[in-house]
Amino acid sequence: MGAIQGHFSRHLVALDAARSCKEAAELMHDKKVGAVAVTQKGEPVGLVSERDLVVQLVRTGVTHDTPLGEIVKRDGPAVGTAATDRECADMMRSHHCRHLLVREHGRVVGLVSMRDVIALMLEEKEYVIQTLEGYIQGH
Repeated sequence: MGAIQGHFSRHLVALDAARSCKEAAELMHDKKVGAVAVTQKGEPVGLVSERDLVVQLVRTGVTHDTPLGEIVKRDGPAVGTAATDRECADMMRSHHCRHLLVREHGRVVGLVSMRDVIALMLEEKEYVIQTLEGYIQGH
């Protein structure tokens, strides 16, 4: 199993907690990402995903003008840079999410998505296949 080190985005797409849900949706669309980090005083405090926005707008009746600070998942699941693809996948499954904050020495250093985890898993499987093919062929 491979560590996610080098397989996650160190560039966080982020908005301040005072910004609106509409601004978050527009930013996700423009940047082609599925979640944004929400910050307070410049520090990430959690994530808001596309799914979070839809659920909040439909189920709870918040409006597009609602500040992100009112809907952000604070202290949500996070992993360290040495986490394996399996650990990330298990955490995403158990928390019903597709994005995790990545922490190093207590600070948020990035974001790992389900897409990142799947790409790492596929790379590992390809390596195993190539190694076995080489072994079978006597190389």
